[in-house]
Amino acid sequence: MAVHAHPDDESSKGAATMAKYVAEGVDVLVVTCTGGERGSVLNPKLDRPDVWANIAEIRRAEMDAARAILGIEQAWLGFVDSGLPEGDPLPPLPEGCFALQDVEVAAGPLVRLMREFRPHVVTTYDEEGGYPHPDHIMCHKISVAAFDAAGDAERYPELGAPWQPLKLYYDIGFSKGKILALHEAVVATGVESPYAEWLTRWEDRPDKGPRITTRVPCAEYFPVRDDALRAHATQVDPDGFWFQVPMELQQRAWPTEDFELVRSSVDTPMPESDLFAGVRGTGHAR
Repeated sequence: MAVHAHPDDESSKGAATMAKYVAEGVDVLVVTCTGGERGSVLNPKLDRPDVWANIAEIRRAEMDAARAILGIEQAWLGFVDSGLPEGDPLPPLPEGCFALQDVEVAAGPLVRLMREFRPHVVTTYDEEGGYPHPDHIMCHKISVAAFDAAGDAERYPELGAPWQPLKLYYDIGFSKGKILALHEAVVATGVESPYAEWLTRWEDRPDKGPRITTRVPCAEYFPVRDDALRAHATQVDPDGFWFQVPMELQQRAWPTEDFELVRSSVDTPMPESDLFAGVRGTGHAR
């Protein structure tokens, strides 16, 4: 089970890993917390009034397309996108949005899904949300709360029989080592690197690379990841940053997707190369 804040997050964070496990016969469920109603239109070709007028329906259709490409199951929690506040000072979040929900209440629908789907492994964002979008931070909060509550018969007794997932991971989408490796690989070809400015900004940011416990080899599924990401056509520019680096270079320079194991009730040696390390053999992997 991979818990994400908005439609498109599942395709930009851990998508190749999911595609790999689907190909191996693993049941994969993406849980999407919000409908992405307040997301930006980042593809200039689709920045049109008719798109903005139907953004909620369009984003659902994009999610349908990405789901089919990845071969996953997908469920909506039904919360309303909080938007990304901008300005100084920041404006208040919209009334009723996901980020303003009570964590214990908002975790309930996710507890129900965990008890119904019965995953062995859950992935989500770290305490900063991967990046500080209020919906990503809230996604982290309810994911941890639901993981801890799903196996407790005394908590949410009305939401089904208890089920305790065995492992909880945070997605570490970008580390300084990864960006540096990609940057150096691009520079070696004699082409200007799209990562140069990113590395400059990184000087003032903590590096999450040391937190990585698990590197999943999944380079052969990077094209599937990119196809799924392009399916979210309002959210990505097909001529933009994400698609500037040749695929074979990406596969060679950094052939894994990376995670931090933060909860585990099974023994597993570190570092890992498999989210199901210690789990396989206990039953059908989920």
